[in-house]
Amino acid sequence: MTRPLFVTHTAAPSGAELCMGRLALALRRRGVDVAVTFAQDGPMVEQLRRDGVRTAVLSSTFDSRAMTIGDWRPQHLLVGLARLVRLGRELGDTAAGSETSVVVAHSTKALVIGAVAARRAGLPLVWHVHDRVTREYFGWAMSTFIRGLGWLVSRGYIANSRSTMDTLFLRGRPAVVVYPGIEVAATQEREAQRDPPETVIAVVGRLTRWKGQDVFLRAVAQARVRPARIYLVGGTLFDEDAFRDELEHLARALDLPVTFTGHVDDPQSYMCQADILVHCSVIAEPFGQVVLEGLQAGCAVIASRPGGPAEIVEPGVSGLLVDAGSQEQLTAALDIVIGDRALRERLSAQGRRRAEAFDLEESACRTAAFLESMSTPSRSAPTVRSEG
Repeated sequence: MTRPLFVTHTAAPSGAELCMGRLALALRRRGVDVAVTFAQDGPMVEQLRRDGVRTAVLSSTFDSRAMTIGDWRPQHLLVGLARLVRLGRELGDTAAGSETSVVVAHSTKALVIGAVAARRAGLPLVWHVHDRVTREYFGWAMSTFIRGLGWLVSRGYIANSRSTMDTLFLRGRPAVVVYPGIEVAATQEREAQRDPPETVIAVVGRLTRWKGQDVFLRAVAQARVRPARIYLVGGTLFDEDAFRDELEHLARALDLPVTFTGHVDDPQSYMCQADILVHCSVIAEPFGQVVLEGLQAGCAVIASRPGGPAEIVEPGVSGLLVDAGSQEQLTAALDIVIGDRALRERLSAQGRRRAEAFDLEESACRTAAFLESMSTPSRSAPTVRSEG
């Protein structure tokens, strides 16, 4: 039996950690004895424990804000790496005395922890990659280093999209694309699409500059018909309060009807109230779980490309795509969608159909099969590129 040990550096409820939690639950439903270890305490720990997943928090202290993206000062890197190595040694000692069959790292920092732990415990390591390893995210030198490190220490890769997979250095390593799935049976009833002056728009995601909420506010301010309500659904992490203050000031200056909800555990209720969901990341999104959830909720979706959203949305059929960071294209798309209720109704129906292709149970099935192949050292698996 496969007994994977998932490891991640933070227990904050951000996108990758939420996807990991859903996957852990789906694997358990399939009889996979999965356990999750966090490098720090936080909301995800208690949430998974309530759901019956075996969880642990490493005793060594780790601040997830250490080694933040873009801050690659040598002294910070050395101190951060030393902490990650110490955490890996602790995890390795624990895993060596357990029935763990494979270690699965769910973040770049967790890759370092997992590499040390897997080597210490004599276990294979799989890197479940949730980030595009590019200069946009990490800078040229660090992205090159991370790609090389991943190849050196990982026996195989799981990527959350083809876009993410294309940023990795594979060279013969077994690899599979497994899209983060949704509970297809969880589709909720929603309000009917409204007439243009009454439209409601939701933008769901952490309030951080690369998510582009500021670009959205400027774009919607230029739309021919302004929506009746706008929900910015999401909180701040990692010292991002200054950006929220900037967004609040911008919304007031543009006289937009914006409600800032803060962090919401389940944003589905806001999506079911919204006529339109806008995804507006200014750089390529690794996957775009919120895009998929917006389709499932029956929103007319506008999303930015390239990246994972371009693999989810069928342009003109289940949603509209605009170039990342283009305020002009976003305003044009808003004009089209806000002004045409019949189009929104068609996009809503087709979007729900499209969402059904991303079943969480299928994602769990593919993940379980891949981890089984990685758990047996004598077996090898071919490189696989799949649409999930």
